[in-house]
Amino acid sequence: MTTELKTGGEQGYLRIATEEAFATREIIDVYLRMIRDGTADKGLVSLWGFYATSPSERATQILERLLDLGERRIADMDATGIDKAILALTSPGVQPLLDVEEAKTLAARANDTLAAACEKYPDRYIGMGTVAPQDPEWSAREIHRGAKELGFKGIQINSHTQGRYLDEEFFDPIFRALVEVDQPLYIHPATSPDSMIDPMLEAGLDGAIFGFGVETGMHLLRLITIGIFDKYPSLQIMVGHMGEALPYWLYRLDYMHQAGVRSQRYERMKPLKKTIAEYLQSNVLVTNSGVAWEPAIKFCQQVMGEDRVMYAMDYPYQYVADEVRAMDAMDMSAETKKKFFQTNAEKWFKL
Repeated sequence: MTTELKTGGEQGYLRIATEEAFATREIIDVYLRMIRDGTADKGLVSLWGFYATSPSERATQILERLLDLGERRIADMDATGIDKAILALTSPGVQPLLDVEEAKTLAARANDTLAAACEKYPDRYIGMGTVAPQDPEWSAREIHRGAKELGFKGIQINSHTQGRYLDEEFFDPIFRALVEVDQPLYIHPATSPDSMIDPMLEAGLDGAIFGFGVETGMHLLRLITIGIFDKYPSLQIMVGHMGEALPYWLYRLDYMHQAGVRSQRYERMKPLKKTIAEYLQSNVLVTNSGVAWEPAIKFCQQVMGEDRVMYAMDYPYQYVADEVRAMDAMDMSAETKKKFFQTNAEKWFKL
């Protein structure tokens, strides 16, 4: 496929990429410090022990691109016809940091860095803020600052925080703040906590190949089954990578969840107002980051609704021009394709 990719919408839609990563040098240096001093978990060692130190072409190019919020990133967007990128701090953000004050300081500075880049390139960049879930009340205030002062359109949390999941009541201030500012939460993968990573790590399956999706899909399921959307009916949660497989397991998830509720097998599994499928159709949004595969996209549109599926590239971890061409060439109505690439992102991020 050699079609020239251009920005500007001549194909009938703008291309808005909704899960694109950046990093700051100081946060990468903290990861390296934690790896050296032994405070990093196994997942952080696996992920950033590779990307921050490997001389391989993949690692060096990704790190260079993560750190660039200027001309190189814009040139890469131009080369692949990406009109706008919704940017967020790369995984795992500040969530592994044991020093909570340091985590909050680095998160706030990363947000300031991103806001400055969005201000410099207002027609190309849109920001999603980061928080330090280690301190939920501070995170709630940072969500308000992002929405009211920095121009952000949502926040991203990189799944678990040192093995703790957002369904704990401890994290409720984060959800309360999101509802108050009427912005979405994007749950991005992180490597699994030490309590579940070993069988995947030994097989090389701990990262984006498999472990990311397993852990993040479980996180979303924990939130759904604890009743987060009954408590906050207007809340919207986004996940990438074609829904971390949940749309494809949906029939069995619904059947077995309802069976579990009826049997009263688990203390925390209480009746909900809707089925899991209905929550996916009313409160969950999916991007195709890293999954440039027409059958999966169409299936997800079929089971969740075409208004709930959005385009993403997953830059710079998956920067492939032919994937953009493949998405352009999907056998799909012009209206549906425009929703996928442009108007769904505009609607849900309130652009």
